[in-house]
Amino acid sequence: MARYTGPACRICRRQGDKLMLKGDKCFTPKCPVEKRHTPPGQHSSSRRKVSEYSLQLREKQRARSIYGVLERQFRKHFAEAERLPGLSGENLLQILEMRLDNVAYRLGFADSRRQARQLVLHGHICVNKRVTDIPSYQVKVGNVISWKEGSTKMAPYLVAVKNIESKTIPSWLSLERDTMSGRVLAKPTRSDIESTIDERLIVAFYSR
Repeated sequence: MARYTGPACRICRRQGDKLMLKGDKCFTPKCPVEKRHTPPGQHSSSRRKVSEYSLQLREKQRARSIYGVLERQFRKHFAEAERLPGLSGENLLQILEMRLDNVAYRLGFADSRRQARQLVLHGHICVNKRVTDIPSYQVKVGNVISWKEGSTKMAPYLVAVKNIESKTIPSWLSLERDTMSGRVLAKPTRSDIESTIDERLIVAFYSR
């Protein structure tokens, strides 16, 4: 399956906002968004009329970029969100938050979702003590997320342990810092999701 492998910061410049795709680098003066306030490309400074469709498309692309999800997977998540009771937009954000790669990121196992995805793909992360290498795996309330025993001597784990004290864990998750294992306490509500995504625009885009 095709996946964007270019510079992550180019996506942030295109959106005109920090999407926190590079972890700690986004907080430093090295962040390209701080240096250049225009989109990438030769004609980046030209003015364009922004239509309602453009706003909806941009918000959908923005959400995809933040969570690192391709269009086909994102559309599947939205279809699932529509089948669930409640607001489709909030259901969509909840599904995205409950992905294993995002939960690993939220627990402080990685500095970015992209890095967390790599940890999952390489078999470093376990769900209920079983290695799970599917980034889109939907965790459930009560699941325990931990590191594979053989990975605790490797560099990614040692870096995570070193930086874990500076991480803020959301209220719907708990983390045992001594064992570097987390538990899903509840499904995240809209107020739990620290996101500037306007899910109403995404719903409007797919409802055309």
